[in-house]
Parts: sequence; C-alpha cells; structure tokens
Amino acid sequence: MPQALDGVRVLDFTQMMLGPYGTQVLADLGADVIKVERIDGEWERGLRMQGDLVDGDSAAFLAMNRNKRSVAADLRSAEVRDALLEIGATCDVVVENFRPGVLAKRGLGYEDFRRVKPDIIYCSGSGWGQDTRYAKENRPGQDLLIQSMSGLAANGGRAGDPPTPAGTAIVDAATALTLANGILAALVARMRHGVGQRVEVDLYSTAISLQCQEISSLVNQDTEFSRSVAGVGQAWLEAPFGIYRTADGWLAVAMAPLDVVGPLFDVPKIAGLDAWKNRDEVKHRIEERTARKSTQDWLDTLLPAGVWCARVRGTKEAVDELRADGSDLLVRTRLASGREVELIGCPIRLSETPWELRYAPPAVGEHTDDVLGEVLSADDLARLRADGVIA
Repeated sequence: MPQALDGVRVLDFTQMMLGPYGTQVLADLGADVIKVERIDGEWERGLRMQGDLVDGDSAAFLAMNRNKRSVAADLRSAEVRDALLEIGATCDVVVENFRPGVLAKRGLGYEDFRRVKPDIIYCSGSGWGQDTRYAKENRPGQDLLIQSMSGLAANGGRAGDPPTPAGTAIVDAATALTLANGILAALVARMRHGVGQRVEVDLYSTAISLQCQEISSLVNQDTEFSRSVAGVGQAWLEAPFGIYRTADGWLAVAMAPLDVVGPLFDVPKIAGLDAWKNRDEVKHRIEERTARKSTQDWLDTLLPAGVWCARVRGTKEAVDELRADGSDLLVRTRLASGREVELIGCPIRLSETPWELRYAPPAVGEHTDDVLGEVLSADDLARLRADGVIA
C-alpha cells in the first residue's frame, strides 16, 4: 500500500526533540528520512530518562527516531560536506536545528543547498528564531527556559506556589509539529507554484502561539489574570474548572455553570456567587464535598447530568488501557541489537495511505554505507572511516 509521502526525501541534521519528533512525523508518513548525526551519535542518545538508558540509548531518542536511516559523520570534514551536498541534490527537504548560522559556517546552509538543488526546502528550527534579540545573545533555547520566558510556567499551579511548568516538553513537541506542518506546506507550494523556500520555526514563537487565547484576553480586555489561590485549573478561567481531591483519588471538572454543579455537589449556595470574582471560594466549597466520596461516585453523579468531568489517572494506567484495548497507538519493534521495544505510534490516521513502521530507531551510523554509498565508492568509504570522519 502506498504512503502519503512516498518519494519525498529528507536530509535531517536535527537533534533533541524539536527536530527529530517533527521529522519522525514525515518518516512515519513515508518520507525517506536520512538522519545525520555525530560520529558518537546524537547528544540525546545519552539522555537518561529516570536515570537509565534502554540498550545503550535514551528512551527519548528511541521515541522520536524510528523510520529513519542514520549516517554518522564529522561535519568538519570538507569531503563529508561535499558528499552530503551531493546527497542533498537528491533530496526534497533539508532540516536542521543547530544554533543560527552554525551549519552555514560548515558550508551546509540554505544557499549551499540551493546551489545544488534550486527548489530545495530548507527548514530551520531554533529556540529564539534566527535573528531576534535573544538569538543574537546566543541564549540557550530549551523547553523549560522557553516555558519560563514566555509566561507558560508562570500561569501553572496555585498562587503562592512556584511557577509550574507543564508535565512534558510541551513547547518542544508543539514546535516539532509546527515544523512538520511548515515543511508539508512548503512541499505543497513547490508542487503548486514550483518554488523551493526556507522554512523557519522556533520554540519561543510557538510558546507564544500556544497562549493565543490567554493573550487575546490579556490585550483585548485590558486586564491581567493571575493564578488562583485555591487552584482553579487555569489562571484565566473561572470556577469550577480544576482538579479536586476525592476520597480515593482526584477528579477533573471542566467548565460548568454554578447553578448546575452547586446542587450536584450539595453546595447550592455557590449558584449565587460570581464564578470569576469568587472562584477561590467556589473551589474551596466544592473541594470540601468532593473529599467525602470516591471518584467513581462523583462520575456517576456528574456525567449523567451533563457535567464535563473525568478521573485523573497516571500515565501507566493510560498505557495499560491502550495495551489491553489493542490500540494501534502502541507499536513494537526490534532494535539492531535484537532487543524488542514498545513505542508510541503515529497519531495521524489516513484511510488510503496509512503510516507504516519500516525502520526501528537506528544504531549510530547504521546506514552510513547505504546512504553515502550512493555518491562515494567503497574505497572512499573505507578511507573516510579510517580517517575517523564517518562511522
């Protein structure tokens, strides 16, 4: 069965999450993604999740690098650079997320690839953009730092508590998906209009964009919002939105009119309160009641009444349910070592061109000879390997 991006070729210089998660989306949809990494492997291969690795690689690396082929090379080598430019001439897309200007200094920038492929799509991901104030200051662009600088972290948690970042690298993930969308848009533009182009995405712009609702309220209503003392779920929403302790766990309640939830929680007097101005009082009063019954008891009361609510559960429980249901969001594959691993599959479902698991996350340089062998002889490969500039 064909895949949506069959025939699309991507030369991928990315690392960490911003790039690799985005290029994995393209790979899952059928693109031939050639991952170029350091001789000793991408930095994230060594990032220990919960203090450990999986068969010598980070679980984070395995999560974002399936369906790719790995070339391990030293980009400081002029011969390696020339070979990669020759490979680039056969590609549709080049993706990188080095600090601004780094690849251009190595002769692998946008203009370098345009010379060998005039309609190339060259996508750059970064923390702060290519020429902003913070980019020029060489500020580190990392998810937690971006959450902190953009206001995201300051809007999480209760008033009086430290700012609370999201429970996952939400800005990295969102920017990776934005990167994939930008590349897909550029591919359509080339098909329709015959033009290649440069695509740029950055973490900070995405973090600001993620707050489009909040910022719209901030700038158009001429007010600032602050976190709730009682822990209303988001700084800009009114009660009862939030999470409540129950007799045996936690209950999440979304937006709901106070005159509806008041009687259900046996606190009818809150119907006369202002859900915004009195949000802390409302939440405290409801929370006094929720702790008296189990989460399931509350679900049995609230859901039939049309109140949007859910049990708060841990990630393991959610994954166990997916496994029990036979969900295609969980996939198994075997690493080069022979070890079987379980990964999260592609969430995009296409009826006629579905995604396929073609390659397990690669070992460092597992496909160097396959890829560079397209433009170099066996003797050249052996010599470069002996010189230590490929692996």
